[in-house]
Amino acid sequence: MQQDNSRNTILFVVLTLAILIVYQVLVLDPAAKRRKAALQEKEKAAATQTVQGRPAAPMGPVFVEPAQALASAPRVLIDTPALNGSLSLKGGRVDDLKLKRYHVTPDERSASVDLFRPAGVRGAWFAEFGWYGQNVPGLPGPDTVWTLVSGTTLAPGRPVVLRHDSPSGLSFTRAIAVDENYMFTVSDTVANRGAAPLTLRPYSSVQRHGIPTETHNGKSVELGKNQIIHEGAIGVFNDKTLKLSKYGKWRKGENRNARFDTTGGWVGITDKYWLAAVIPAQNEPGEGAFRVVGSGQTMVHETVFSGQPVTIAPGRQTTETTRLFAGAKREEILSGYQKALGIPRFDDAIDWGMFWFLTRPIFAVLEFFYKLVGNFGVAILLLTVAVKIVMFPLANKAFESMSKMKKLQPKMEEIKKKFGADPQKQQQEMMALYGREKLNPLAGCLPIFVQIPVFYALYKVLSVTIEMRHAPFFGWMQDLSERDPTTVWNLFGLIPWNPATTPMIGGLLDGVLHLGVLPLLYGLTMWLQQAMNPPPADPIQRQMFAFFPVIFTFIMAPFAVGLILYWVWNNILSIAQQYVIMKRFGAENPIDGLIARLRGGAKAA
Repeated sequence: MQQDNSRNTILFVVLTLAILIVYQVLVLDPAAKRRKAALQEKEKAAATQTVQGRPAAPMGPVFVEPAQALASAPRVLIDTPALNGSLSLKGGRVDDLKLKRYHVTPDERSASVDLFRPAGVRGAWFAEFGWYGQNVPGLPGPDTVWTLVSGTTLAPGRPVVLRHDSPSGLSFTRAIAVDENYMFTVSDTVANRGAAPLTLRPYSSVQRHGIPTETHNGKSVELGKNQIIHEGAIGVFNDKTLKLSKYGKWRKGENRNARFDTTGGWVGITDKYWLAAVIPAQNEPGEGAFRVVGSGQTMVHETVFSGQPVTIAPGRQTTETTRLFAGAKREEILSGYQKALGIPRFDDAIDWGMFWFLTRPIFAVLEFFYKLVGNFGVAILLLTVAVKIVMFPLANKAFESMSKMKKLQPKMEEIKKKFGADPQKQQQEMMALYGREKLNPLAGCLPIFVQIPVFYALYKVLSVTIEMRHAPFFGWMQDLSERDPTTVWNLFGLIPWNPATTPMIGGLLDGVLHLGVLPLLYGLTMWLQQAMNPPPADPIQRQMFAFFPVIFTFIMAPFAVGLILYWVWNNILSIAQQYVIMKRFGAENPIDGLIARLRGGAKAA
């Protein structure tokens, strides 16, 4: 009977997979191709349109080197404790920024992280400010070369002033200031020296060209595919609601040309660790927008804030002041700006997730430990211990229930053998056994379910925390934000050979088969913890569970070292707690069995 059930289960799984494959080939793939073709047609049409009366962002398929792009226009240097780079007098853009405190690799002698890159460079990312209006000649645009009126280097306490006079009688002045961190203040003044009134509308935007990527483990990874972290368009508008669109979904149509009426707020483009956002005066009504134009490497992602139309009488002028944040998403910096400037939900640029009420306090504790010990890996270990202490009563109930179940295992097996041909009678006897032993078989599950949101929140915090980036732990773990650099294929570095260079299978060995020390420890601790639990009653489930440690070893291998460090340490603490409880209840456990075998082998030797 059991063999028939097993055979039917396997047959069901095989047929289901076959149906899914056929459905994928005959239905889903053709539908995806049709959607892609329709989207490309829509992109071609969108590329010729204007948005909010302003021409679509310029694009071009030919890229130049950064040095060539920087040399193509006069520039003003930017130098702050956190940033260096330049702003272009052509277009008056902030388009060249490097983050002094963050480097491409863990080696502090390596190049600083590029945040902004000028147009024409692959991966261009910059901020633009200006005015637009219907049938108003002489407005400065991307190709307008401004004149530097005052200042030589943009630095804290040393603003620069740019000017452009239009032949049509308009005079534009742009004053740009910057603080010691990542906030620019841009004041645009337009004076009407003509004979007729003019109506203009101010705008500020952040643009990112192409499909954004970053390098992980020496490989280029497309941004926006991480299911845990938001990367893409972000904004807070009138009702203080956070609006988000990941790069991939944004390109495919989610908020592709969305507009949001608002008073104040902010809008920008974010990556895991970095943010560029424009912030209008918080009492200013206007319109925020997310938009995408073009396709492939000529695609432009843009977030825009447009102010209300302003009519300027002859001989009069008006000024628009906008702020630009361009830098690292450190919680204390974002929350500082939020309080000082009244920017709503600005620290939500960090992706706290749906369990924000858990992730925020967990992050605060992690920050406390980090400042206390000065090592982020040790802070993770201390945080795990703190969470374990808080969850101790719930975990105790779960482990007590599982220990009782483990102790009853022999009696349960007897019932199965005795009533194997009568499932109903077997179930009745099992329930009677639970009643005599005062045991609820679900008691071990409920505390675990309660802990799931906490574990998810911990995972979320470690995923978004910039302090983990390039943070060393001990030994070979010199970057907690990357995967374990060791691999079993060269005996964890003892053999001077790089498996990635192996012909034909090098990519496989350096990819899905890359197993370092920590992932293997994770698999081992998962197996041990599983062995301490009562096995599932169903043989098929028992076989499936037996493979879980192997499967999850490979699943966890690409994850950041800091995350696996947390899971391994969490497993070790759980094993220790469960071992003590099992000893107290007299339940058999694999640790004692292993110790006994080792002692027996030692005596035999």
